[in-house]
Formats: sequence, structure tokens, C-alpha cells
Amino acid sequence: MAIAGALKATSTTELDKAWARIRGHLRESAGTRLFDQWLKPLALAASDEPETVRLSLPSAFMTNWVRNNYAERLLQEFRAIIPSITQVIIETASASAALPVLAAVESPATPVAPSAIAAMAGAGPALDSRFTFDRFVVDGSNRVAWNAAKALAEPGTPRFSPLFLHSGTGMGKTHLMHAIGAAFLDAQPNANVIYMSAERFMFEFVQAMRARDTFAFKARLRSVDLLMVDDLQFIAGKDATQEEFFYTINEVMSAGKRLVVSADRCPQGLDGVEARILSRLSVGFVADIKPADVTLRRAILARKMAELPDASVPAEVLELLAVRLTSSIRELEGALNRLVAYAQLTGEAIDMDFTHATLGDVLRGVQKRVTIDEIQRAVSTYFELKPIELVSARRARVVARPRQIAMYLAKRLTTRSLPEIGRKFGGRDHSTVIHAVRRIEQLRDTDMDVDSAVRVLLRDLEG
Repeated sequence: MAIAGALKATSTTELDKAWARIRGHLRESAGTRLFDQWLKPLALAASDEPETVRLSLPSAFMTNWVRNNYAERLLQEFRAIIPSITQVIIETASASAALPVLAAVESPATPVAPSAIAAMAGAGPALDSRFTFDRFVVDGSNRVAWNAAKALAEPGTPRFSPLFLHSGTGMGKTHLMHAIGAAFLDAQPNANVIYMSAERFMFEFVQAMRARDTFAFKARLRSVDLLMVDDLQFIAGKDATQEEFFYTINEVMSAGKRLVVSADRCPQGLDGVEARILSRLSVGFVADIKPADVTLRRAILARKMAELPDASVPAEVLELLAVRLTSSIRELEGALNRLVAYAQLTGEAIDMDFTHATLGDVLRGVQKRVTIDEIQRAVSTYFELKPIELVSARRARVVARPRQIAMYLAKRLTTRSLPEIGRKFGGRDHSTVIHAVRRIEQLRDTDMDVDSAVRVLLRDLEG
């Protein structure tokens, strides 16, 4: 059957039945709490294209979370029941336009008819409109990559090609690639632009070989004006895919067209990728994106908050995220999105306690191990006391208040029990620790000196 005929056969009743089954699968696999909070509100929306499923959610925060965590899973679920589905769009109910979040992802073991290959070849670039140059926060760690990306997107004869971007996961490579595509299409709306992951490249190549029709696949990729391939490291060790990839980039470059490739390492560090591919990619411009320092992380959170005008996140919470979440920008933004979304769902205000309760798993995973001895030394230094004074019986305010702050920090930054904390402070009772913690919590709202001291000590101890 031709693919168009298969698509027309997808009736509303068939889709409703499929969605009912998929919801059952999601409820079982995700668990009641996660399903009720994030997936239960998903609703089927009307779609003018029979090969496209549209799902809507009541808020943008929920939409972003489901896109980031369940887009591929939802597409796989629908395709398992209705193979003609090629795209799932997740949108906010009030949005006038949705973003295509994922093209079809089938199993390489499932053969696809030549007509299906041809249909896929006609698809446009799956660019995310959120990822533009003006929304990319720039500093010294990524400025070279940003400038190179902007230069490649400019109309006219490219100054260089290919552009090879490399960095750790979640540092902004994909953002820049989408930005290049968007800027290039703005300048040349009729240009042929393709963005795909290396995994997708391999999948489509394998499907074309299984269908004994590689012509459409080759013609599609080699006729581009701009080809962007993300996560090159995925095809390491895959000889047949690498051979086709080499011929593809060779044709693109020989034709004077633009090529952008990204990976998690520099070309010389990509084990398992053929030397001729690496040699070809190295003749262009190689730019790395270094890990974001705390200043950039703060700037990124500030930019995110400007895009969330209805959200209220205290400065101390933003500082906690900026200091603690150092592994990737994606993790940082994801944590803020999660925090705001949970606050909206529960109706609670965001404060430090809410943050630790909501992001406890994330924060614990990256938290520096702090000991009570380290806390006592830091507090003694800050207040110009001798460490022995914090564990002494002295009750003078110049000692008692720093001691209470140290107990508060010990409760917050360590996993020690209240009795254990009390013993470390001169054998005091656990009720004394409880009183100290509550007192400092109260004073942080009313006494600027106490709040400032706690902020400085938290930054020093957690950094």
C-alpha cells in the first residue's frame, strides 16, 4: 500500500483506541505519582495531517517537561499500534502553533517500503524555534563557537566549511546547530536545510538498504545547501554507516555547500571513527564549548527567569542552582523548569525547603560532601572565633549565635542526625539543635546580618 493510502486509513476511532492503550502503558511504567502529575493531563488534539498526532497540555512548563522526557517514547508507542504515524507534536493547549519535536523513529529491524523512504526524504528540517542565536547566553567559554556558528549561517560564500563543534553533553552544541539552521533559513527561505542526529543518519541509511532503495537517501542528503549532523560519536565502529557518511560529507564539501558536525570530543579524540572522516572534518573550523562557570550559569538562569514572567524564584534558590548544578546547562535549565512546574502544580511558593524537597535527588547527586568539622572551622573563621568556642559551654551571644548558625548548616548540609549534631557541639541535646535551626530560619527573614552570613558560608562550603 502506498504511504498516502496508509495515512488516510488512520481514523479518529483508531487513534482514540490507540491513545487509550498508550495511556495504560504510560500509567503502568511511569507510576501513579509521575503519571498523574505530568502525563494524565495529556489530551489528543485535532490534526489536519493523518500521519501526525497532536497532544496538548494545559501549561508550557508541563509541555516542555513532557517534550524533554517522553517525546520519543510517545512516538514509539503510537508507531507500535499505527505504523503510518510519522510525527508526534506536543503543544500547549493555548498555543497557536506547535513545535515538531521529533521525526519518526522506527526500529532498524522494521523494513520500510521505498515509498516511505521517499516520503521521509521530503520532510523539512526538524528545527526547534526556541534555539536561536539571541537566546544563547554568551561568555568566554562559548564565544568562539557562537561567533563561528553565526559566521557559517551568514548568506553568501561561506568563510569556512565544515564547522565542527565539540563539548560535553548539554553544553549548547545542539542549540547552536538549530540556531544556524534558523538563521540560514531566515536569510534564504528556499534553501534546502537538513538537521539530523548521527543515529538518525544511520537509521535512514539502514532502512534505505533494507528497502533496496538508497538512491533517494543519497540524493536527499547530497543536494542540501546546509547539512547538520549531531553527535557524530554515535557512528563510531559502524563501518558501513561511516563509509556512506564519508561519501556524503565529501559530496557536500566538494559542492561548496555548508556542513556542521558536532561530537562530544574533538576530532582527534573520536576513537572508532575512520581517519579519513576526521581528516575531512578537521580542514574546516573546529570550535569547542568549555564547561559553563558559575557566572555563566547565573546569567543563564537570569535569562530563563526573564522568559518566565509568572514565576517567582528567590535569589537564594537561583544561587543554589547556579553553584550546585555544574555538569551541564541542560541539567541546570531542566532543574529550574522542574522547580517552577512543581510549584504551579502544587500551588506552593518556591523557597529553599521546597527546592530541596523537589530537587533533592538532583542536588544530592552533585553535592559536595561537607563534614561538621568543616562547618565548624568555616563558621569560626567567619566570626573570628576559636573552633573550641563553638563546642564550649559559653552562652555569650558572640558565641551562641555563630554556634546556632553552625548547627543550622550542619542540619542542612550533612546527613547527620540531630543527636549526632548535638554531640559534635559539646554533647548538646537534640532539642537544642532543633531550637538553633528554627531560630536561624526565623532570623534569616528578619536579620540581614544573619542572612548574609549564612549565604556566604553556604557558598563557601558548597563550592
